[in-house]
Amino acid sequence: MPNFLIIGAAKSGTSAVYAYLRQHPQIFCSATKEPGFFAFEGRQPAFRGPGDRKYNRGCVTDLGRYQELFSDADSQAAVGEASTVYLYNAEAPERIRRYLPTMKLLGILRNPVERAYSGYSFLVRDRLEPLSTFEEALAAEDARIAANWQHIWHHQRLGFYSAQLKRYFDLFPRDQIAIYLYDDFKAKPVAVIQDMFRFLGADAAFMPDVSLKYNVSGEPRSRLLHAALARPNAAKDLLKGLLPAAMRRRMRARVMERNIQPTGRTLAPETRRFLVDLYREDILKLEALIGRELSHWLAA
Repeated sequence: MPNFLIIGAAKSGTSAVYAYLRQHPQIFCSATKEPGFFAFEGRQPAFRGPGDRKYNRGCVTDLGRYQELFSDADSQAAVGEASTVYLYNAEAPERIRRYLPTMKLLGILRNPVERAYSGYSFLVRDRLEPLSTFEEALAAEDARIAANWQHIWHHQRLGFYSAQLKRYFDLFPRDQIAIYLYDDFKAKPVAVIQDMFRFLGADAAFMPDVSLKYNVSGEPRSRLLHAALARPNAAKDLLKGLLPAAMRRRMRARVMERNIQPTGRTLAPETRRFLVDLYREDILKLEALIGRELSHWLAA
């Protein structure tokens, strides 16, 4: 079983954190990202949004299969996985504590307004979003939740961090929880990752390579190349027998990064003001919960 989890938030740099942590020789991360075991144990999810079948298939709900994710771990100080659904899912904290009460928990939080828009842009990038504007997607959120679309479509609800984090703070000692801000990670990625090394009991002097960006939002220059990188295919299967997994991941990330270009779209000022007002009370509660000043998140 793991001894640490990256619990979220979605679209807040967790893919990059996961990739940088697994560079450390004293840290083992499961090859499967987002297994979601502690959210869905015992019941295979059946989300019905566009592309959700792939998400459903990727979830690991059986304890034996979950433990197999860590079977290659050796003598590493830290063994873990990353499932962003854990922050949002109300059942995950209690299930984690029941299995592993000494679990270390890592979270990274992004301005919820920017996080929501990034989530929408990510779905547009992968041609999963059928609506033409962010505002339409926000208006459709309740209907999509009622229709059982998975959490990546819950643009507004995913951003109420204080309520979600409080479930963990109520169940786990504070010294088992480390919460970081995406703003800090973006400005000083090496310093943040090395602090995570320290929290996980690994050598904090190790220097991660943070030159690659992971899972970035934007517009693919080549849709054909993007689809080839994102989906299973014969060429990727061939490379599995020729190249180590770490090298394949780096190659894929570099090619995908170079194939993504900015969209030129920006968040409308009136939509930003609406979302800032929506999150204002929760942001103020979050300041007290994590002991960080977040007034810059309230700038409309």
